[in-house]
Amino acid sequence: MPLTSAPAITPIAILSALPQEQRGLIELLHQPRKVHHASRDFWLGDLHGQSVVLALSKIGKVAAATTTTALIERFGVRRIVFTGVAGGMGQGVKVGDVVVATDFVQHDLDASPLFPRYEVPLYGKTRFHCDATLSALLFEASSKALAHESLATHGFHDACVHQGLIASGDRFVSSAEESRSLHDLLADAGHAVLAVEMEGAAVAQVCMDYGVPFAVMRTISDRADDSAHVDFPDFVEATASRYAHLIIERFLNLLSKK
Repeated sequence: MPLTSAPAITPIAILSALPQEQRGLIELLHQPRKVHHASRDFWLGDLHGQSVVLALSKIGKVAAATTTTALIERFGVRRIVFTGVAGGMGQGVKVGDVVVATDFVQHDLDASPLFPRYEVPLYGKTRFHCDATLSALLFEASSKALAHESLATHGFHDACVHQGLIASGDRFVSSAEESRSLHDLLADAGHAVLAVEMEGAAVAQVCMDYGVPFAVMRTISDRADDSAHVDFPDFVEATASRYAHLIIERFLNLLSKK
């Protein structure tokens, strides 16, 4: 069912996987309005001069796909930006860095022998690309945010922004052995992955189906190794919300100038 009155300006959706990643953004909304739909809370309002809808994807690919579909069908969003955390897998990708995705692959998808491993059945592709224009703005916003002096207090003096492939799957990768195996399997298939998480590929696929531009940044919370289960909760609570706040502020300011 559509909203009773369409917004004057088509909103941009800001999607996050966890409440800690979005808490500060909700507090900054002007004229906030909460809408409960599809067992989810969606927050509508103005943020840094832009009409936005804030939503939690929840965890995993199915939940993320449901949320993305609701954002498009119910709220009429025509651009989606995902902020969140991920485990670093690529060489030189360290805790505190940011990865802006160019595309996504599902590392746990295997419909062989009917289809090649990692290929999404009936789509004829293994990767789903992000929107180049939105991603460029997000990369610029992330670079500006990492230069902010407040992040130095978290110990990330040499944090940097990477751009490349991210892998998604319905599994929290939390051991060095599993991380190496996953990295090597993907690399052997021609997929040089920088980070791993649990939602982005599903969002990218839904956005492709609807023709909605999509971009994502992931802050590296751990190295997807034996310390991941220990590092992750502390990093999300102490740092992820600050990253999201700074990057989204700069992203929306850049967007307003376009």
